[in-house]
Amino acid sequence: MRNGKPESQCPGDDFCINTIRTLSMDAIQKANSGHPGAPMGLAPAAYVLWTRILKHNPENPQWLDRDRFILSGGHASMLLYSLLYLTGYDVSLDDIKNFRQWGSKTPGHPEYGCTPGVETTTGPLGQGFANAVGMAMAERHLAFCFNRPGFKVFDHYTYVMCGDGDMMEGIVSEAASLAGHLGLSKLICIYDDNKISIEGPTNITFTEDVALRFRAFNWHVQHVPDGNNVDAVFQAIESARAESERPSLIILRTHIAFGSPNKQDSSAAHGAPLGEEEVRLTKKNLGFPEDTCFSVPDRSLAICRECVRKGKTAEEAWRERFKVYTEKYPDLAKKLNDSIDGLLPEGWDSEIPDFSTVDSIATRSASGKILNAVAKKIPTLIGGSADLAPSTNTLLDFSFDFQKNAYDGRNIRFGVREHAMGAVISGMALHKGLRPYGGTFLVFADYMRPAIRIACLMKLPVFYIFTHDSVAVGEDGPTHQPVEHLACLRAIPGLTVIRPADAMETAEAWRYALKTPKGPVALILSRQKLPVPDRSRPGFTGNLSMGAYILADSEGKPDIILIATGSEVHITLEAGKKLAAEGVSVRVVSMPSWELFENASPEYREKVLLPDVTARIAVEAGISMGWERYVGSRGAVIGMKGFGASAPGETLMEKFGFTPDHIVQTAMKLLKRA
Repeated sequence: MRNGKPESQCPGDDFCINTIRTLSMDAIQKANSGHPGAPMGLAPAAYVLWTRILKHNPENPQWLDRDRFILSGGHASMLLYSLLYLTGYDVSLDDIKNFRQWGSKTPGHPEYGCTPGVETTTGPLGQGFANAVGMAMAERHLAFCFNRPGFKVFDHYTYVMCGDGDMMEGIVSEAASLAGHLGLSKLICIYDDNKISIEGPTNITFTEDVALRFRAFNWHVQHVPDGNNVDAVFQAIESARAESERPSLIILRTHIAFGSPNKQDSSAAHGAPLGEEEVRLTKKNLGFPEDTCFSVPDRSLAICRECVRKGKTAEEAWRERFKVYTEKYPDLAKKLNDSIDGLLPEGWDSEIPDFSTVDSIATRSASGKILNAVAKKIPTLIGGSADLAPSTNTLLDFSFDFQKNAYDGRNIRFGVREHAMGAVISGMALHKGLRPYGGTFLVFADYMRPAIRIACLMKLPVFYIFTHDSVAVGEDGPTHQPVEHLACLRAIPGLTVIRPADAMETAEAWRYALKTPKGPVALILSRQKLPVPDRSRPGFTGNLSMGAYILADSEGKPDIILIATGSEVHITLEAGKKLAAEGVSVRVVSMPSWELFENASPEYREKVLLPDVTARIAVEAGISMGWERYVGSRGAVIGMKGFGASAPGETLMEKFGFTPDHIVQTAMKLLKRA
């Protein structure tokens, strides 16, 4: 060993690899915060991948046919930032020096949309791995749909780096199992097997045979016993690229904080700066100037910046091919460009059923009909369910399954893998060219919540179809009856939650979601049939896109305002009729989406919820948390105060007070107090 590297490696490699290490150390030390160990251990593998293998153009991070690189262990972010700077992305040395500071391009964990070249937001372990599976699925689908003989428009790999912590997370097993089943051979994972976690050596909790597990998942598995051997790393990646039937896992034995005399192979280097003296000693050990910070040798920069030239050449060649492709297949090329730009075809909503003549239908059933109608017109819509497609009505009846070597199918069978499903559809959206959706019962949104949260952080245009939305689920009992879930979803910033009252609102919800790709949308749908009220009669003002609107209104100023969502709206309408018969002036408001209502103008909100009418009741078959903002201190909420029970849905709605008579009784009590 010399300067911390095998002597067989060329000096240029040493300079570049150790530049990555020292940049990472210095940035973390200056911030007095961060994770130096993984960047130092992974530097050789990352350097080989980025400079010798990865197909990318630093001057155009959005090139369509680039390879995707995901750092699933996002705590190692300085590894990625160092690579981005050194290879020529729009990340400066000043950005590196500003690591983890306010307004920086280099936040503590990689954030999509913040730093050029960052493909996804990572940090919560395992999420990036599952995103990568989604990206690989998107590449295969688009390749099967658009590639033609002699024209590989889509022909790129997805590389993901992960660590022991990722491997411990359940989402990785879910996503790896799905990837192996689908035979995603253009997915390559480099596993940083450094045997250290925050609490100490991994053998205190993690002694499984990872290779055996992934072989059981139908992955191609290789071992590289020395993560510093760049030639061995290169050969392993090349072998993985040659594999045509299975995704690949490269188990790379590395040493956390490699080169540090006192903290190498120690948990002390995982999540804290090395310390000024240890940084100095490490630089000395690596053959770098000891008393300089953020030193970037000209040789290192010159070698790494070759990526700009190679990337431009590769993209230019692709663009030439695509130009000829466009001439030969103009319709396909237009369709592809529209897909990437997220444009909706003309007349995309022309076949949405007219539900105005329907007496009653479950909103999940209405959603299924709408989804099939629009998906025939919008080829980018693709998705499925976590083994619940017949119940969630998420199956496209005109298409076939997305399976190995049938990647142009649009029905994805996610299996009972809700967490992976959430992150996979995020990866598909991140890839660009697709509008993915995933469906399950609302109660299982808990299993997806981490993926939903990250999708909201990234403002991804994905759809969550959550059915069986209340205690009206019935006999399955409280384990399957969502109570707190609406409140939990509404608490996530950036998620638009829509709970339609009937089939008409469900159609409007889909129209809004497809026309407004500003972030994730969750559709909350009923199991039971719901009546479709006549919207042609007087009293209906506004529409779903405003979040709330007036369904029924007595003449003159109302004495009380009744607000409801979803399946409770028709019950509330009946209560309004009964109150009107008693001489009470009533306004009934359907509020399918808090988020959309909050985005409406103050004037509109005041028009719907008259500020000087303080007698208000909100009705929703979920916990009351949050409704105080709309009913105020003098109002009331008819909601759930605990879990449900096993009984027919109609019985449960009655027992828990979701009846017109109970609403009337509550209203009368409020009006007597007023």
